[in-house]
Amino acid sequence: MDNNRHLDLDSIIEEVRRQYEQIAQNSRAEAEAWYQSRYEELQSTAGRHGDSLRNTKIEIQELTRNVQRLRAEIENVKKQNQQLQAAIAEAEERGEMALKDARRKLEELECALSKDKEELARLLKEYQEMLNVKIALDVEIAMYRKLLEGEENR
Repeated sequence: MDNNRHLDLDSIIEEVRRQYEQIAQNSRAEAEAWYQSRYEELQSTAGRHGDSLRNTKIEIQELTRNVQRLRAEIENVKKQNQQLQAAIAEAEERGEMALKDARRKLEELECALSKDKEELARLLKEYQEMLNVKIALDVEIAMYRKLLEGEENR
């Protein structure tokens, strides 16, 4: 009778061990599937933000070229203004009309320059916000990577 009990206990213990191994294997497979799914989600999100960041960088480069072009135009107009002022000194009778015209042009240029400065400030703020979002995403990705590595090390 003692032998039967011993055999029954051995088989019961073996059955319980198999059940726990099956549960552990199922849990491990489920966790790996979840982590893989989350990793793929993060990769996709990072790709979308990377595309957005590239597009923003291209837009900033284009705007920078436009600002440089406008600055060159402003410099050219300033040179023209100096030439007009020299012409005013030579002919005061005609100078009054030329001076008024030059002042009007200068106001337009200063207005354009002011608008460009505001636009540049807005773009810089937008760029900083994008950079902050990118940094936050990089931190989040690093955190998930650490979590994944921690789970793999277990």
